Amino acid sequence: MLYYIFRFLEQYDIPGAHLWSYISFRALLTLILALLISAWFGERFIKWMKRRKIFETERDPSIDPFGVEKKGVPTMGGIIIIVSILVPVILLCRIRNIYIILMIATTLWLGFLGFMDDYIKIFKRNKEGLKGKYKIVGQISIGFIVGLTLWLSPDAVVRENVQVQQQNQEVVVKHKKEAVKSLKTTIPFVKNHNLNYSEVLGFLGKYKVAAGWVIFVLMTILVVTAVSNGANLNDGMDGMCAGNSAIIGIALGILAYVSAHIGFASYFDIMYIPQSEELVVFLCAFVGAMIGFLWYNAFPAQVFMGDTGSLTIGGIIGVCAVIIHKELLLPILCGIFFVESLSVIIQTQWFKIQKRKGKRVRVFRATPIHDNFRKLDSQLDATSTYILKGWPHRPFHESKITIRFWITTIILAALAIITLKMR
Repeated sequence: MLYYIFRFLEQYDIPGAHLWSYISFRALLTLILALLISAWFGERFIKWMKRRKIFETERDPSIDPFGVEKKGVPTMGGIIIIVSILVPVILLCRIRNIYIILMIATTLWLGFLGFMDDYIKIFKRNKEGLKGKYKIVGQISIGFIVGLTLWLSPDAVVRENVQVQQQNQEVVVKHKKEAVKSLKTTIPFVKNHNLNYSEVLGFLGKYKVAAGWVIFVLMTILVVTAVSNGANLNDGMDGMCAGNSAIIGIALGILAYVSAHIGFASYFDIMYIPQSEELVVFLCAFVGAMIGFLWYNAFPAQVFMGDTGSLTIGGIIGVCAVIIHKELLLPILCGIFFVESLSVIIQTQWFKIQKRKGKRVRVFRATPIHDNFRKLDSQLDATSTYILKGWPHRPFHESKITIRFWITTIILAALAIITLKMR
């Protein structure tokens, strides 16, 4: 909104109006504004929730040995995050940009899905919340909409990178002059740096492009669903998900910036994506909202984000990665989310297999994996056998676990960026 106003005023030589054409100016202003809104609105939101006694359902003491300290903590803090993202974005972004429209739609869609889950848990006194099948349908739906939009929208185009050998035998990276619809995506650790979904299905002949777009849409659905659920599982300790997401958001912002800058795109040998610079502004709002939320969510938490926040956060990360054609970097960048999900899958599937044999065998003390590091031996099920019972040797306080997970995410984020030059 303000972007269009000041760009209009620029033609009248209003001092300072030209600043709004710079991505760096709007991005940093958005980050600051999102942080301030999160801190200001967060305080009022917490007080409002406490007055109405809208609290988190009591945590299972067998999972959270410190849960006694967290009774009466308001939840649905994801509303703080959503408001802190959307207000600066609407004010400072080019909201007619196709990518911003998709990011706003994702934020609202998954925010509503998470809100319904939290609403059922709190007001209906149902700890299970929204049924899993409805969550999956909601996640698949937004993934399908995003994938289909990127397929059909004439504005969602890229300029593909090609390597050209000059007369002096030096190989340089250039970009095609015409922006086109592309099924290519950046893949780490390979020389040419690109994977074409249609080429994977080359055996289909003339149908390979259509099949490639189908694979692209299915990949978008998979990414959005997986990252959204991974963030949801990671939200189990004070500051854990918000801190990890802020770090991931910074890394995605860097990737979006180099993808939107033709000079950097050539240097890193990746596709140039016109108009994707607006994602840098959105991601700065995202990071500002996360940091501002940490003001109240750091241990001991004054508010929990709930599914309203965690599902939204994961969806934002997944959709942004797909838009800039970096979805194959997510297993590295979102390694913590991936391990959280994998630990749950391993735990449940192994227990089912052993149960058919008449045994009660678990791999971890508890899952998601962060719970394994804080559960006491005295809290374990005496009727079950634990393969990794002695790991770790002693439980850790959740603040130590949270910070160590943040450090791990910083390393993974740096590695994800480094992969652009590792091939």
